[in-house]
Amino acid sequence: MNKHLSLSLLLLAAGLASAADPSPFRGPTGGVFADKNLPTTWSATENLRWKVELPGRGLSCPAVAHGRIYLTATTGYKECRLHVLCFDADTGKRLWERQFATTGGTACHPKTCMAAPTPVCDGKNVYALFATGDVAALDADGNLLWYRSLVGDYPNITNMVGMASSPLLYKDLLVVPMENSGDSFVAALDTATGKNRWKIPRARDAVWTTPLILTKDGKASVVFQSPKEVTALDPETGKTRWTYAGEGTSPIPSPAAGGDLVFVPGRPFVALRPGDDQTTPVTVWKSTKLPLGYPSPVFYKDRVYGLTGAGLSCLDAAKGDELWKERAPGPFAASPVIADGKLYAVNEKGVTTVISLDDKHEVLATNDLDDTILATPVVAGGRIYMRSDKWLYCISQAK
Repeated sequence: MNKHLSLSLLLLAAGLASAADPSPFRGPTGGVFADKNLPTTWSATENLRWKVELPGRGLSCPAVAHGRIYLTATTGYKECRLHVLCFDADTGKRLWERQFATTGGTACHPKTCMAAPTPVCDGKNVYALFATGDVAALDADGNLLWYRSLVGDYPNITNMVGMASSPLLYKDLLVVPMENSGDSFVAALDTATGKNRWKIPRARDAVWTTPLILTKDGKASVVFQSPKEVTALDPETGKTRWTYAGEGTSPIPSPAAGGDLVFVPGRPFVALRPGDDQTTPVTVWKSTKLPLGYPSPVFYKDRVYGLTGAGLSCLDAAKGDELWKERAPGPFAASPVIADGKLYAVNEKGVTTVISLDDKHEVLATNDLDDTILATPVVAGGRIYMRSDKWLYCISQAK
């Protein structure tokens, strides 16, 4: 294992989690959270700290920073209204809500909606991208900093079945993936103004994956996964660092990283070891034992976990060997999250299976909220936050 890269990844995650408390899709460490003493069981009457009603549909995850929860939703005829909301993380009180009119097309697959990308925040500001190509930047009090209609600037963007890739923050840049069947590109927007700092074309294809940031030898890279390739870009300039020609790489679940490897969902599932710039990554192993649908994989303590049609599968991260399986009721749209030595897998019916990650790897509980949940949970401040189209839930140990 390249210890320097492993250390760099850990430092990057630690810096993100402590310095500015940013919250991108699946949290700052790719679905793994340091919180302890989380509940194993809950229901409508047990360990449910609060739940608050939401105005409309959304697949975006809650973004938590500095005691506040930011969330997006969509309402109106053909999803013509876009909402950004802010809640107090302790009480669930709605602190503010802002609404915007859509500027792009709203046609999409019935399973998704215009509030599919997860907003990203740094504790100071929140940046919300919608599947319509609208981007809003607001401060923590809901004051609008800037608004950008990407479809207004690039009219050939197409939203045929719904876009779901989430933006991410790197320094003073908002990296926006807009990979679609029309004007397909990735752009880095200045967080102060919303203007392009760089923009590069991408292959015209429908992609729902969210990029991730890696760092090696002091250099950060943004890794994008598409059906034909995995590409690492310099976040400062957009220049290509390396490219891996995909072998059935998936356009839906997002890649994960751990140690010195990047884990690429697809058929087969592939583990890559990036090298120097302009060098093709080494293929460390391939496996057909992790055929993922919607959920993204998660790396934890030298193992890779993923939800399949049959439940949870665990692979050795270094070799790709399947270590064990555990049944869990699906189907799953949300990605698994890990905290407190346990994995939480919430299915589309709102049933969360809690599985221990010790040597027994047993099912500890199944908890039913009796609600349709497609968004990935988030853990923060010793609480689990989940959202459906109608409700935002806060789950924590009873005091």
